[in-house]
Amino acid sequence: MSVIAKPSPTVQQPGGIVLPGYGRSTLADLLPSIAAHLLPDAGTTDVLGLPRAERYVLVMVDGLGRELLERNRQRAPFLAQLLHGSPELTSAVPSTTATSLTTLGTGLPPGEHGIVGYSFRALGEVINALLWDDRLDPVAFQPHPTWFEIFAAAGIASTTVSLATFANSGLTLAGLRGGHFVGLDDETDADTRISRVVEASRRADRSFVYAYERRLDHVGHGSGCESSLWRDTLDTIDAWIEQLRASLDPGTRLLVTGDHGMLDVPSHHHIMLEDTPGLSSGVDLVGGEGRFRQLYTDRPADVAAQWAKRLGERAIVRRREEAVEQGWFGPLDEPVVNRIGDVLVAMRGDWSVMTWQRPGELSLVGQHASLSAVEMRVPLLIA
Repeated sequence: MSVIAKPSPTVQQPGGIVLPGYGRSTLADLLPSIAAHLLPDAGTTDVLGLPRAERYVLVMVDGLGRELLERNRQRAPFLAQLLHGSPELTSAVPSTTATSLTTLGTGLPPGEHGIVGYSFRALGEVINALLWDDRLDPVAFQPHPTWFEIFAAAGIASTTVSLATFANSGLTLAGLRGGHFVGLDDETDADTRISRVVEASRRADRSFVYAYERRLDHVGHGSGCESSLWRDTLDTIDAWIEQLRASLDPGTRLLVTGDHGMLDVPSHHHIMLEDTPGLSSGVDLVGGEGRFRQLYTDRPADVAAQWAKRLGERAIVRRREEAVEQGWFGPLDEPVVNRIGDVLVAMRGDWSVMTWQRPGELSLVGQHASLSAVEMRVPLLIA
């Protein structure tokens, strides 16, 4: 049962931040909009204005923010030509992969599906949603049906084409379970990937295929989204998606989106939590990631005040109830409440709060998860 169901705010917000318009223009609205065409009796509405089709292929490019694509039009001519007039779409909050993919797969905001960040509190400690924790049953932890399950149960050929290693991951089983999984051993083999997507789209008269592309995000984290390697990777992705479009049968509708954008954070803009006076005081657990920290404490008012004072204009600091009231997570189910940080810290500009507890994060150049337009806005391209 949802304990809070406040209307979502508009996407445009004062202070240079973007909040999701759940029910109107987020990743949560994409599969219900497709379902309005594939399953007219499902009771959903196409709020995104998608073209009618019997077969849909959705390519999810991890790390493809709308603003990044706009700035790199020359490096992605096929995708860029689809930008004009395309629907506005945002990720959920936080703008990070685990949350976004579960939001997409379930058609629900994170306050309902419960995958509320890259890392968050469960089992009395902080768990990593990408690595998962074998003590957690993914289906019990995220019990809502996914659209992959709904499609398959209705006789629609529902297929995921992704790296084979993701087939039975905790995150896949939590947010993307259902349908038929087609595993890839080599993500650089464009011809094999395209042939498997095309074959999957032909499995039935009505079909839905989800194809996941992770390389742009991986390169962005390691080398930065302003690097030549990132732009070269975008070239490669643009080329294989264009080839895919040419290979699909007439009448099959190709959609392309992203799960979040990204920005580069210089090392001199790392704020070390343990080295900054006052930031550790009263904090029991630290979750989230550099751009969006989730703090767990029994003194939320004191911790929020101290962080707001220390970080100033570099961050937006909210207590959990304030963020929920402002619509960050959408309606909130009771089991999800304590997974969200008691205090939430969304960074502005190109700042991050880092911690020595997770030294591996210090090597990340490209980062995301906060509320800036470059992180929150994602494309929805219709070929």
